[in-house]
Amino acid sequence: MALLLQLRTVSGLRGKADRIAKASFRGLSFYTRVLENCEDEARFDETFRWPVASNIDGNEILEIQVFNYSKVFTNRLIGTFQMVLQKVVEEGQVEVTDTLIDDNNSAIQTSISIEIRYQALDGTAGTWNDKEFLETPSVHSEGDGRYPLETDSLLSSHRQGLDISPGKSNQQSAERSFRRAGKGVFSAMKLGKTRPTKDDHRKQDEPAVLEAEDLDRKAMRQGGGLEPDAISLASVTAVTTNVSNKRSKPDIKMEPSAGRPMDYQVSITIIEARQLVGLNMDPMVCVEVGEEKKYTSMKESTNCPYYNEYFVFDFHIPPDVMFDKIIKLSVIHSKNLLRSGTLVGSFKMDVGTVYTQPEHQFYHKWAILSDPEDLTAGLKGYLKCDIAVVGKGDTIKTQHKANETDEEDIEGNLLLPDGVPPERQWARFYIKIYRAEGLPRMNTSIMANVKKAFIGDNKDLVDPYVQVAFAGQKGKTSIQKSSYEPLWNEQIIFTEMFPPLCKRIKIQIRDSDKVNDVAIGTHFLDLRKISNEGDKGFLPTFGPAWVNMYGSTRNYTLMDEHQELNEGLGEGVSFRARLLMSLAVEILDTSNPEINSSTEVQVEQAASPADNCTGKMEEFFLFGAFLEATMIDRKIGDKPINFEVTIGNYGNQIDGMTKPILRRKKEGGDGDEEESELLQNSSEDEGDEDGELVSVSSSQPVKPLVTDRNYFHLPYFEKKPCIYIKSWWQDQRRRLYNANIMDKIADKLEEGLNDVQEMIKTEKPHPERRLRGVLEELSSGCLRFVTLADKDQHHSSRTRLDRERLKSCMRELENMGQQAATLRSQVKKNTMKDKLKLVQNFLQKLRFLADEPQHTIPDIFIWMMSNNKRIAYARVPSKDILYSIVDEEMGKDCAKVKTIFLKLPGKRGFGSAGWTVQAKMEMYLWLGLNKQRKDFLSGLPCGFEEKKTARGQKLPSFPPISLLYTKKQVFQLRAHMYQARSLFAADSSGLSDPFARVFFISQSQCTEVLNETLCPTWDQLLVFDNVELYGEAHEMRDDPPIIVIEIYDQDTVGKADFMGRTFAKPVVKMSDEDYCPPRFPPQLEYYQIYRGNSTAGDLLAAFELLQIGPGGKSDLPPIDGPTDMDRGPILPVPLGIRPVLSKYRVEILFWGLRDLKRVNLAQVDRPRVDIECAGKGVQSALIQNYKKNPNFSTLVKWFEVDLPENELLHPPLNIRVVDCRAFGRYTLVGSHAVSSLRKFIYRPPDKKAQHWNMTAKHLNGYLAMANGAHHSRPTGEIVVNMEPEVPIKKMETMVKLEANSDAVVKVDVTEEEKEKKKKKKKGGGGGEEEEVEEEEPDESMLDWWSKYFASIETMKEQLRQQEAAAAEAEEKEEMEIAEGSKGQAKNKEKSKAPKDDKKKKQQAVPELPEKNKKQKIDELKVFNKELETEFDNFEDWLHTFNLLRGKIGDNDDNATEEERIVGRFKGSMCVYKVPLPDDITKEPGYDPNFGMFQGIPSNDPINVLVRVYIVRATDLHPADINGKADPYIAIKLGKTDIKDKENYISKQLNPVFGKSFDIEATFPMESMLTVAVYDWDLVGTDDLIGETKIDLENRYYSKHRATCGVSQSYSIYGYNTWRDPMKPSQILSKLCKEGKVDGPHFGPGGRVKVANRVFTGPTEIEDENGQKRQTDEHLALTVLRHWDDIPRAGCKLVPEHVETRPLLNPDKPGIEQGRLEMWVDMFPMDMPAPGPAIDISPRKPKKYELRVIVWNTDEVILEDDDYFTGEKSSDIFVRGWLKGQQEDKQDTDVHYHSLTGEGNFNWRYIFPFDYLMAEERIVISKKESMFSWDETEYKIPARLTLQVWDADHFSADDFLGAIELDLNRFPRGAKTSKQCSLEMVTNEAELPMVSIFKQKRVKGWWPFVARDENDELEVTGKVEAELHLLTAEEAEKSPAGLARNEPDPLEKPNRPDTSFIWFLNPLKSIKYLICTRYKWLIIKIVLALLLIIMVALFLYSMPGYMVKKLLGA
Repeated sequence: MALLLQLRTVSGLRGKADRIAKASFRGLSFYTRVLENCEDEARFDETFRWPVASNIDGNEILEIQVFNYSKVFTNRLIGTFQMVLQKVVEEGQVEVTDTLIDDNNSAIQTSISIEIRYQALDGTAGTWNDKEFLETPSVHSEGDGRYPLETDSLLSSHRQGLDISPGKSNQQSAERSFRRAGKGVFSAMKLGKTRPTKDDHRKQDEPAVLEAEDLDRKAMRQGGGLEPDAISLASVTAVTTNVSNKRSKPDIKMEPSAGRPMDYQVSITIIEARQLVGLNMDPMVCVEVGEEKKYTSMKESTNCPYYNEYFVFDFHIPPDVMFDKIIKLSVIHSKNLLRSGTLVGSFKMDVGTVYTQPEHQFYHKWAILSDPEDLTAGLKGYLKCDIAVVGKGDTIKTQHKANETDEEDIEGNLLLPDGVPPERQWARFYIKIYRAEGLPRMNTSIMANVKKAFIGDNKDLVDPYVQVAFAGQKGKTSIQKSSYEPLWNEQIIFTEMFPPLCKRIKIQIRDSDKVNDVAIGTHFLDLRKISNEGDKGFLPTFGPAWVNMYGSTRNYTLMDEHQELNEGLGEGVSFRARLLMSLAVEILDTSNPEINSSTEVQVEQAASPADNCTGKMEEFFLFGAFLEATMIDRKIGDKPINFEVTIGNYGNQIDGMTKPILRRKKEGGDGDEEESELLQNSSEDEGDEDGELVSVSSSQPVKPLVTDRNYFHLPYFEKKPCIYIKSWWQDQRRRLYNANIMDKIADKLEEGLNDVQEMIKTEKPHPERRLRGVLEELSSGCLRFVTLADKDQHHSSRTRLDRERLKSCMRELENMGQQAATLRSQVKKNTMKDKLKLVQNFLQKLRFLADEPQHTIPDIFIWMMSNNKRIAYARVPSKDILYSIVDEEMGKDCAKVKTIFLKLPGKRGFGSAGWTVQAKMEMYLWLGLNKQRKDFLSGLPCGFEEKKTARGQKLPSFPPISLLYTKKQVFQLRAHMYQARSLFAADSSGLSDPFARVFFISQSQCTEVLNETLCPTWDQLLVFDNVELYGEAHEMRDDPPIIVIEIYDQDTVGKADFMGRTFAKPVVKMSDEDYCPPRFPPQLEYYQIYRGNSTAGDLLAAFELLQIGPGGKSDLPPIDGPTDMDRGPILPVPLGIRPVLSKYRVEILFWGLRDLKRVNLAQVDRPRVDIECAGKGVQSALIQNYKKNPNFSTLVKWFEVDLPENELLHPPLNIRVVDCRAFGRYTLVGSHAVSSLRKFIYRPPDKKAQHWNMTAKHLNGYLAMANGAHHSRPTGEIVVNMEPEVPIKKMETMVKLEANSDAVVKVDVTEEEKEKKKKKKKGGGGGEEEEVEEEEPDESMLDWWSKYFASIETMKEQLRQQEAAAAEAEEKEEMEIAEGSKGQAKNKEKSKAPKDDKKKKQQAVPELPEKNKKQKIDELKVFNKELETEFDNFEDWLHTFNLLRGKIGDNDDNATEEERIVGRFKGSMCVYKVPLPDDITKEPGYDPNFGMFQGIPSNDPINVLVRVYIVRATDLHPADINGKADPYIAIKLGKTDIKDKENYISKQLNPVFGKSFDIEATFPMESMLTVAVYDWDLVGTDDLIGETKIDLENRYYSKHRATCGVSQSYSIYGYNTWRDPMKPSQILSKLCKEGKVDGPHFGPGGRVKVANRVFTGPTEIEDENGQKRQTDEHLALTVLRHWDDIPRAGCKLVPEHVETRPLLNPDKPGIEQGRLEMWVDMFPMDMPAPGPAIDISPRKPKKYELRVIVWNTDEVILEDDDYFTGEKSSDIFVRGWLKGQQEDKQDTDVHYHSLTGEGNFNWRYIFPFDYLMAEERIVISKKESMFSWDETEYKIPARLTLQVWDADHFSADDFLGAIELDLNRFPRGAKTSKQCSLEMVTNEAELPMVSIFKQKRVKGWWPFVARDENDELEVTGKVEAELHLLTAEEAEKSPAGLARNEPDPLEKPNRPDTSFIWFLNPLKSIKYLICTRYKWLIIKIVLALLLIIMVALFLYSMPGYMVKKLLGA
């Protein structure tokens, strides 16, 4: 909807003057241009457009005023025309010519002619087609294009708007009041103020209404809130919620993090390659990351090499550089010392792509290899690899490395991120570089001056060229010599696969120099932002558009300390240049023959872009006012300071002038400003009222005044300096507007989410309502975006990217709006958390969309200058302060007061320098088109007068150079500083001496210093009197300035150290308000303290700002409060604000101290622990001799203390360990602060419903269901029916179990698998029965490893099921969110075993017969993480507190928490309100000495046998140059140190150790077990690869009983013998006794009763001799495995297990160096001794012999041409070998001259090999090279390769074809040669598979295949072979000879005679070859020869004969 006015002419004017007209509607006015020197008629011909948001009603008025324009004085009004719009509304278009009226409402002669159009499209926006408007030529130039981008929020509420010129402050307040009244959707919150704060109408859970939501929030913000003792919302919200719209949010985080180097590790495992294109090759893989290359070994003559080699690359570089590095995997064929090898194919991807994957890794994925030199070729093979990128602190979840037997689905596991199609095509990336401008000087002017003196030319001091880097390739343009405005018009072409796996294109302008080229500026194009992969997406496209480059400051120095900024690292601190460029992508049609198939980077000329392609040049106006400059660092406080504001090079007075020499600007700006020809085209007649405007870009230098010891401030009191700058830029505001709308939606969303999280954290009621409100706001915001952005008009300068982005943003936001609306209805209390995550994703997506890749106006820099030197800066994005008449499009800081913190540039800002504020500014900024300048002062606090330069005195819109405030209010600020917690440790003792400094405006005050604490409770009120604030009173109430609180550490010498900073906004009370609830007294709130980017604690405080009225301070509320005299003048926090306290008792369990390090080189000998909380405390007993016994003699002590009722306000509890030295001296050893006491608070259970009865009832319910138990039981008993477990059916069906669902969900049996099964069954006897025979493992064959591998299978299966279940849950979620999910979480835990089995049983019934055949192997539990994480660190009653000491390091790298740990305190605590209820103290056996810690064991020293089992290590970090390691195990426990050095495993990164070690230890002295893996070295010391530490003591004492895991079943012999010296029944009775549980009562019929549970189970056991006898052990074991079901005393017991522990190396903190699988058993020495350790030594591979008989070949392709006859034939032989043993390859003899491709061999190969059945790998030991010290063991898959060759005598033999059979899974051979086809190779999935290890003997036909010219597979022959597998013993019994030799010789083949060799029997060959076929041909030839001879003889003898005759001799 819009109203259009075309103002044509005003005629009948008097005199000659400059005329101007102004049109106003709904408070928005437009001025025409000034018509100079016009006489009686003024032809304006201009069109104005008012977008309107609400329909115009007929009574509204349009007003036009005509003035005589004056440059100096105010304009003189000629007359006014007013029109009521009724007719316009009715008819839609009206033309009017009418007279004007003067001031006295009398008509004058002057008349005006106008046309008005109005289009009301019901609520939708119309696009205006100017052509149908009026045929005036100037419409397009001056008309719609002039205000093209304004859209619609002239809400009808603007009607009262009178048009006021800024500066008349009396009327401004009126204007502002209606401005604030309605601002579209986004202001619902601001309107919340006026509603009553009663909240009763929302008690029912009705959907949240926006207002009410806001209202809760408002109440919270003001601290009154819903319940008086709640803390109101936390700091962040407190600061960042804007109440009115005068101030914008400050940014809390300060320090730049980009550009700082970090540790990264890229680990790549090359597993194998398949389907490599090429014949008989020797491939190796080159792995390249960035510049570093590593190679695998070479595998000979194979197309599918198996490597399994692991490479690690370590980096220490900034993230940006890291993620742009390219990982390149190339397969190279036959590389050796002399030749570099030929490239088969390669694959590229950048590190960032890997890092953005889930878990930062690709695992077991296939990379597609392609040849970059040949675009037309298809794929060159597949390479299987793992790639992981780990930063510091990332943990990588390694999949469990077990035998990967499942045949790979290559296509389904490609190495590509999600969403990238597998068929990637080649594409050309055209990057066009047109020109640049505004380049800085890159040369010292001294040289230039010398040159000028000699030669007399004066050149631009820079020689720029552009370099583009993409996907590991670089291209560069030509060099433009000496040009600040170079013109290139070149395009750089990259050829790369599309979509590329490299995220960013790097574009750099560089300066060419003889010595070294340096970067001038760098820009990164993120391909994700300029393309969209959706189905409605678009290819990457960009521009033509300008990109702005930022970097170091522009003054040239030889050694620029900030050069890195120009390379794109870190935040640029100054504008460097802008570059006009574009990007297009074309997908290549590789079938096209003309295509140039090289991928080299090409550079060509390109056409220059159209002049207007980047938008029309517009004049922009930037205004800024400095309202306050405080907190100026004292180092620069002694010299005068001024501030400079620049936009691009405009306003830069020191180093901006890179002027082109010849071009001067037109008048209308001083010569200081850069002006390029682009800027020339502002039309001449635009010298409007401010034609004389000269930019003022810096404030006057002022000498700072002292605030306090650290900071100064500038005296900007009532006089505030201003700056203004005119600049010219292409008008592309629409881009920024769209970004702003999205940014605002995102800010709103983020703020809402923070609120919700805060509510959850502080346990406020109904966070879900707030979330619903947030979603409501989000969906309305998104729809609003769609309506606003849709109005985009189609002007010429919109690039393709603009159009496509707009479309995709609108799609995305529309979609998001709908999703938000749906989600909103689904948010319930219990779905809250998941929904929160989803909404978080919305936020990220919005932020991503809002980032506009095509720049327009450069960012604004504010520099603080001292002595003309640049000191500190701030960078403000131009979009944030861009003006628009539509509220949503306005920048978030435009026309608002923004708090800006200046920081040091570049590297200087790293580390501690970056945390100190250089200056805090309060700034007001406005940027907009010059012609919209009218309102640029509108957002300033009111009550000022403007001071202008002499020239601008009379011009209303001339900007002021300073503002003089006439109104000021006086306030008193009260800062209630209560306490801080978890502060930063700033002293070497590991503590700090903190005090807080509070800054407000230009005043600061400090709290007292509290020594030696990280959790100070200052409890102090700071009063700031006579705080003067300028502006209107009501504005202060809504938007007080922020308070900055800095925390320091007091040092005795030197200045205080900075520890962190936070912001707060005070609650304001005006003098006419009452000091009463809900807002006063304010509540204490938590404010997050930041130190740089990291959090450094919390501050609990409250702030109030009270206006001092006319009555002076007597009117203020009195400062009452306990004035304790002993604290002197310090005022405590008054009563209404400090928390309400009640009495608590804190009981401390002192157990012992561990691992105390030396203090000042002296060992700790007599330590003591001091506990302190809220000023009270207790000391432990003194440990007399730490070495002898580090445990305390008195275990429990207590103290009483007053703590706040509100648990969130509980102070931390401090644990400090001191060492008592001689002469009463104490030294602090270390300390620990328990920041939250919540987990230690004991809440007496509710009398009404005791917890366990509830659970009992609950269990009763669902166990009855599980048992189908309908008949009644004795009351209170619960029967737990234990059925023998049905194992999980592997890979067949997956069961999803939930406590409250009955359904059995079957998932994931693929169709083809079912088909396969059917086929197998159809396929009849053969395979099936044989397989069944095989399945039954012999009991004697089973060992511990069988159990281990079976368990790993189960674990993987469970993981798969979890994933499947998760995926299914997600789908279900997306379909609709079911109501029933409420109970799931609760029941899931309890329903572990009994029910699950039942379910599985029901489900597995159909397959039972099949199951029973397979004997069940007992399993153990494999944890793929440490055992501690599974059992909560075994801190069920004994907690470990790390004692810290020493400063926290300043940058991330030096001191990690690990390094600060100086020991550990073991103990626990219990906090409860006194008095306790009686029933606890009255319990039988209650010992008052132990208080709440009843029944804890004694802590006297105890001897224990520790048995450590080490199974294997995986993914070790290579330690040797060859990329391998020689690992061995080292174990340390107390004084025992075992190094298993002689049993190192050579060259292995996945060694299987299979060892156990017994160590005797005494707890508590020796309780920390360290297991390390070292790398053995022949010379020099062995290197540590990594180690892991296990605290055995906590395990030993834990209730989870981690001493020896409970097995799945009880047996007394075999591989599964019971390991524990105590039998299950003994363990059970002990547990019952300790837990005071009634039982166990064994009853008849296999029942046992414990407490009120009845368990059933088997009662017989069988010994080795097969004798059965009665036993209770099975029953007891059943109870133990379900001990967590026992009420009250129950907990999960540790099962028999293997845990996987990460190995860490102290030199590379936080980065995993591999993992170790192991477990530990512990047996007390005072109990019966345990049996011998289980044998887990690695399985010895079994020796086998494979005999392969090659009987015949058929249809082998014929390769040779016959010399004589040209007939095709082949001399066939067959070669065979087992993979990995190429050197032992065996050849048959040659079947010569086969004419049909048939060959007969009867030849036997014999391959002996060692095989590991469980892992399905062949084991080979061989030396890697002649220099190797020892043999390396390789494990490779069992694969047999057969190849067919054509023998040649003189040249190399020709390779014809090959087949590779995986001996575990290969297709059964065809019965005849005819049935043998290519299908057998390509379509393996469909065919029945056999395993030679099960079949033992197989015979059949198999195809040989090779690739033809088109890379297609074709059959090149067929072979009839027989495979026979024997064990070594069998082979000895029935020996067989090689070839056709004895013993068991094979008969000679019956070959046709042609095959006889030429040399042996030539005649026979001739007879065969010639006589038969060519008999007649030969006779003919002989006859012909005779004839020829006769003729020849005749001719020869003829002459002689003739002569004789003639002479008659």
